[in-house]
Order: sequence, then structure tokens, then C-alpha cells
Amino acid sequence: MGKEASHRGRVTVVEDDASLLSALAFALEEEGFAVQPYASAAALLVEPGQTDCLVVDLKLPDADGLDLISELRGRGVGAPAILITTNPGRRIQARAAAASVAIVEKPLIGAELGRRIVAAINGSR
Repeated sequence: MGKEASHRGRVTVVEDDASLLSALAFALEEEGFAVQPYASAAALLVEPGQTDCLVVDLKLPDADGLDLISELRGRGVGAPAILITTNPGRRIQARAAAASVAIVEKPLIGAELGRRIVAAINGSR
């Protein structure tokens, strides 16, 4: 990752599906982001590191994605967050809205996630 990656921002991705995590990391790196991938909430909580945006799957094997975001915020991680999930119901939408967390629905098609990350990073500066 060169100058362009650091210019676009650092993105932390938490997704338990190894294939999807790899694909997301590759696609976001191609868009110029520096990506820090994690396969579980526990792995991220060990050492969260610096990030400009969190991208978190709702259904992780060891945590609810919104609970993970709340835990990180409690630890001082103030980066904007995007929740990725399939068919979020009203309860999930309400919880996400209350936590100021954007939702991007799976399947992740095209550059929508990248656009939402850029908007989240730019909105937090």
C-alpha cells in the first residue's frame, strides 16, 4: 500500500466469513484504503489499533456487531462505523440509528461500501 492508501484512510474490517473478509480487504485496498482485517470480535479487541472507519458484520460468532462497536466506543475508539448485514429488521435499524452506525446490506455489490466509507471518514473530519 502506497501513498494513496494512507491518503484514503485506514479501515478496520471485522467479518467471520474468511472468503468475504479476503474479498472485502482486496476490494478496499484496490480503492486505495489501508485495510486491517479481523475474523472475530475477540481478535480486534486484543489490539484495536488506529482506524478511520470500522466496517463490522452484524452476526459474528463471538459477538453482535453493534455490541462490538459499542465496546470499542467505550474504549475510546471514536471512528465512524458501518454495519454490514443481510435484511436488517426494524430492531437492528433502530439500534444502528441510535448508535449513529450506517448500514450497508449484503450482498455488497459494486463500490457502495467504498462510497459509504469515504462519506463516513469525510463526515468525521
